[in-house]
Amino acid sequence: MTDTILVAIAWPYANAEIHVGNLTGSHLPGDIFARYHRLKGNRVLMVSGSDSHGTPITVRADAENTTAFDVYQRYHAGFLDLFQQLGITYDLFTSTHTESHFDVAQKIFLALNQNGFLYQEKQEQWYSSAQSRFLPDRYVEGTCYICGYDNARSDQCDKCGSLLEAGKLIDPKSKIDGSTPELRETTHFFLDLGKLEPNIVNFLKEKESFWRPNVLKQSIGQIQTDGLRGRPITRDLDWGIPIPLEGQSGKCLYVWFEAVIGYLSAAIEYAKLINEPELWKDWWMGQTTKSYYFIGKDNIPFHAIIWPAELIGISTTFDEMMNSEHPKTLVLPYDVPANEFMNLEGKKISGSRNWAVFGRDFLTRYDPDPLRYYLTVTMPESRDTDWDWDDFYHRNNDELVATWGNLANRVLSFAYKYWEGIVPDPGDLSEMDNQLISNVEQGFDIVGREIESVHLRSAVQEAMRIASEVNKYLDTTSPWLTIKTDKHIAGRAIYIAMKAIDSLKILFAPFLPFTSEKLNEFLGYQGSLFGTQSLYTEKDNLGEHSVLRYHPENGDGNWSPSKLKPGDRFLKPLPLFKKLDPAIVEEERNKLGN
Repeated sequence: MTDTILVAIAWPYANAEIHVGNLTGSHLPGDIFARYHRLKGNRVLMVSGSDSHGTPITVRADAENTTAFDVYQRYHAGFLDLFQQLGITYDLFTSTHTESHFDVAQKIFLALNQNGFLYQEKQEQWYSSAQSRFLPDRYVEGTCYICGYDNARSDQCDKCGSLLEAGKLIDPKSKIDGSTPELRETTHFFLDLGKLEPNIVNFLKEKESFWRPNVLKQSIGQIQTDGLRGRPITRDLDWGIPIPLEGQSGKCLYVWFEAVIGYLSAAIEYAKLINEPELWKDWWMGQTTKSYYFIGKDNIPFHAIIWPAELIGISTTFDEMMNSEHPKTLVLPYDVPANEFMNLEGKKISGSRNWAVFGRDFLTRYDPDPLRYYLTVTMPESRDTDWDWDDFYHRNNDELVATWGNLANRVLSFAYKYWEGIVPDPGDLSEMDNQLISNVEQGFDIVGREIESVHLRSAVQEAMRIASEVNKYLDTTSPWLTIKTDKHIAGRAIYIAMKAIDSLKILFAPFLPFTSEKLNEFLGYQGSLFGTQSLYTEKDNLGEHSVLRYHPENGDGNWSPSKLKPGDRFLKPLPLFKKLDPAIVEEERNKLGN
């Protein structure tokens, strides 16, 4: 039975280059998950885009004396380049600065308002007398009144994850000029989370058996401790999505409210791009659809509380606004497998201090699969982890090169030399031969279950363990020695090893797609395991925006064991991975912070 899977990945702010912490936090785990489900034959839609309206963009624009639009366009282009190089296969990577997103976000606002889940209230907000304007929350930093963290934003503390009340921030300062802002009254729309609390609690209680502890702690745990109160969803801004009501000039939708709507608007945009405008409903209204949200821990409240609240609050009203003949509700998140943070050499990653490993910079010196592998085996699934250059060096040389790469290269090179590119006939198999094939084939169930549970570290470790078992088999059978006395016995061992390698190619494919594709070619297959990616330029009344699209129809790989047969032809192989020089460790460490 085919499953329908929505893979929704956190929208990166278009104000800075993406670093390894961002990649291992959301983009890479989402891609691994999506690739696996495509190989399984499931219907996958993987979406995200550049968050172009966040105040980090306007902060950078002010610092560079340019426009927020120019900042967003520049970094958005870099994201598209990185995802192509690293193989992050978005069915659609778009942006929040599109007519489609504006329309959907405004309809969500109107639906919530119509259903009685919005209210207006006067609120004190930070105001800069020097600039004669209200300051967005990210323009004001101070000390968190809950945990004491001294770089908390006025709306959220990145250390303890708490959503903050601006007026309670201790020692607030403007990020622009360091001055102390003052609180002034302004009127905003609030999302009535208190009214929605019973529905949200019921939704979260259904997830207690399988959601990650960190997600439950920051969602139902916080509700049980503090309860839910109304939260403002508008701000006094000139860069963003205008409130679609009269008399609201100069006010826009708050970025945290409208950015999560991007998962829905991107699906709608995707359906239009492929000329099937109703197709988005398959992922948003299907009773069996499972939607997974890949995010970092700082985004948990927005995806486990706020977004479900929006979806519950709109009921069928949004679909009515989409002119549906039989309006339906939208599906709530199935899982929010949020990751913790990745640090760097024992310190918190900081792009502004250049204490970071940036994705595009890394790929100027190294290949993409070693990056994907290291970020998977060190993925912060249950606790913060650390990028360590010495560890990267050893993982590359001891695991990718020595365990997996050398296995594939030496077996195929040996087979090509002695059987001239034709898979040898093994004859009758021994008990040991059958046992190895059985162990490898069991890997499809074991690795598959781990990926489906979003335990990606253990999944790739199991694939590497199976590769080690194949190496042990070859140590025992020693075809490199028996070839001198009995070519048939040597051929049997090589045939078994080739079938194992062919299966391992698939087990590794979601994690190591580039080298798996190479190996697929070396083994004589004509098609590709995965589809292709393409860039497109779209135009609307907001201007041009580029999108990245994945074409699954161009790939024919499937999650099943090897069907390699005696007599099949294969090609002369090349090494899959490069052995690194130990000198790279100090070279890379010396670049940090400079």
